[in-house]
Amino acid sequence: MNGQGAHGRPARGRRQGRSTSRRLIVASARKLFAEHGYAATSLREIARDAGVDAAMVHHWFASKEELFNACVELPADPAQVLGAVSETPADIRGEALLRALLALWDSGAQPALLALLRNVAGSKAQGSLIRQVLFKRILTRALAGLPGSQEELDRRGALLASQMIGLMVARYLLRVEPLASAGHDELVALVAPVLQNYLTGPLGFPAAPGGGTEAAAHAAPVMGSSAHRRSPAPAPSLDSDDQLQSWERE
Repeated sequence: MNGQGAHGRPARGRRQGRSTSRRLIVASARKLFAEHGYAATSLREIARDAGVDAAMVHHWFASKEELFNACVELPADPAQVLGAVSETPADIRGEALLRALLALWDSGAQPALLALLRNVAGSKAQGSLIRQVLFKRILTRALAGLPGSQEELDRRGALLASQMIGLMVARYLLRVEPLASAGHDELVALVAPVLQNYLTGPLGFPAAPGGGTEAAAHAAPVMGSSAHRRSPAPAPSLDSDDQLQSWERE
């Protein structure tokens, strides 16, 4: 077998460079998260696909979320960009959300964000990962504390995403006028009321048979790239299996 595991990777237990092990783990995680989603992918499955011991995942990544973040490589951390949005009163949150996004897109991060948009359009796997980031790390902050069933919040989140992505594509990628040259205040006056309605206004969807609301499509959960890189953790202890199990329950 020439010491090779699945996918031509070094067989389990074979000695290899530390940086090589990390790259294999991230590559396998990126593939499996894209195929199965964040919640359905276990750390043991990632380790098996990468051809490394499960303890090696613990050595490089403090949590499943941190590993996911390493897979996505966002140009900015949603927690920092949108940190104040979830604390903004619900009735003015649409404006806060839009101003935060416009400030990010009109910053030095714009070239990386444009590259990300283009990659998403051309890659099914990248699109899957970014969709998970959008729903788990961005929309959860926009919807934090709002009343309503999970079904209703999912619908509000999907509508918010459609408006935000459409605006960013039209303004920054396609350069559609007058959106491309409009100032932030002008865009807020035009678009924030639409976002606010999606957040707190009546949605006007028809009732489904039986008196309930029409079922909303659910997107896979997720997470994105850290704003900083961790140093390699100390070598894992013998109880790393217990640690892996606790991560997978998160």
